[in-house]
Amino acid sequence: MKIVKVLSLGLCLFTLNLTAQIKEKKLDRLIENTLESFDVPGISVGIIKDDKVVYAKGHGVRSLTNKKDMNQNTLVGVASNSKGFTCFALGILVDEGKLNWDDKVRKHIPEFKMPDAWVTEEFTVRDLVTHRSGLSLGAGDLMFFPEGGDFTIDDVLANVSQLEPESSFRSEFKYNNNMFIIAGEVIHRVSGKTWDEFIETRILEPVGMKNSKASYSRVTDKSNIIDAHTRTEGEVIQIPHDWSDLANPAGGIMSNVTDMLIWAKFLMNDAVTQNGERILSEKQMHQLWQLQTPLPVSKDNDYNTHFYGYSLGWFVSDVKGYKQVSHTGGLLGTVTQFTLIPELDLGIVVLTNQMIGGAFSSITNTIKDSYLGYKDRDWVEKNSKRNNEWITYNDSIKKAVYQKVESYKNKPTVLKAQQTTGTYEDAWFGKVTITENGNALKITSERNPQLTGELLPYSETTYVAKWKNRSFDADVFVLFTLDEKGKAQSARMKYIAPITDFSFDFGDLHFTRVKE
Repeated sequence: MKIVKVLSLGLCLFTLNLTAQIKEKKLDRLIENTLESFDVPGISVGIIKDDKVVYAKGHGVRSLTNKKDMNQNTLVGVASNSKGFTCFALGILVDEGKLNWDDKVRKHIPEFKMPDAWVTEEFTVRDLVTHRSGLSLGAGDLMFFPEGGDFTIDDVLANVSQLEPESSFRSEFKYNNNMFIIAGEVIHRVSGKTWDEFIETRILEPVGMKNSKASYSRVTDKSNIIDAHTRTEGEVIQIPHDWSDLANPAGGIMSNVTDMLIWAKFLMNDAVTQNGERILSEKQMHQLWQLQTPLPVSKDNDYNTHFYGYSLGWFVSDVKGYKQVSHTGGLLGTVTQFTLIPELDLGIVVLTNQMIGGAFSSITNTIKDSYLGYKDRDWVEKNSKRNNEWITYNDSIKKAVYQKVESYKNKPTVLKAQQTTGTYEDAWFGKVTITENGNALKITSERNPQLTGELLPYSETTYVAKWKNRSFDADVFVLFTLDEKGKAQSARMKYIAPITDFSFDFGDLHFTRVKE
């Protein structure tokens, strides 16, 4: 719908369109500038306004290896933008009378169990998808991240009860992927279809998202798909795709700008397809975008925002008097952003193949500003400066840590190998082994062989785990607790630098030596 202002002068009526589309050439320059400023190989951008696609282009390359152009049909993992699809699927099942948002989870998954018995009994389907479980940010994500582990949905259901709560139930927003994995299992048990099957047959296909798939593993034609990239030790490199099928309900969907604009149009048309088919009732569509878990809003913010929080698979807020519905997504090597301002019939899609959120937000905000009447605020300059400062800060922390490692390695207080080698176990993550490897120590996860690295002395009782896969950018301190004989009996882990992705959930691990 167009937002118009009507001025009456005698018998004459003048209609003034309050929004103005950013010019195509200016937008092209913006995206090219973003590629360069943030060192992103490829970005695709789409805009839909008043039911019409006004921009859909790719810029840069989809891969540093093949150098093929990024375009509007290049497939990208939309990551956590998948959460909106999971909640839409639940809404369909509510419409069909097969579940209610406030059903207890145990009604559909009897073995579901949280750390607290009362919480276990009270936990609802709504709680699964509103990030208010009481568990910490990213709690349990190491069960699916990075790809390569052997955890199953049964493990997730069994292990969430072993995770230590950080806050009381329903009291705080703490982003959690595993609850969405469990929501996907609710869909499976209620509908009889796997999450992947349900998403494709009940949503993607009828909506008209012809090139999209519920997961990377279901994409058969990979001729136009990105490679993932990340900054590793000072340079941007290509890395392998990384996402476990276990976590598809939290972030598995593969799509492109063309299809995501169809999704945007469909949602802003109140869940009615281009063929006139209603897939979700007006009542449930309205429900999806209602605030469930509030988040704080700073007094001084960029869009005169008064409220902000999470609904059912979406972040909702107000921007300059209009309701905004949005989400971002991130995998190893790619980040994405999807934004709707329904009252302006405006949708913005930004898909990238590098892990820099400042890139997508610079593009989205510039486009959004042009429709909201803000003058050019140069988001690229502002965000690239902030990003460079952030990288420099984190690099300085890592440099200082490894300088200390280098200076400490020959000190007499370094623990002997026999004091630390052995097997340690965490209640939900399982076992890690520390072995002597020549003159060095090696740490290896039993359930995810990707988590293998060197163990380097840092202080009398603290080591640094330097992961073999350097693209993780997730090295950690390993803090040992010794017994009276000087032998390590337990260990905790702690991030070296705050840039570490929260899904590397090392801080929630409590390792205890397995008795020999």
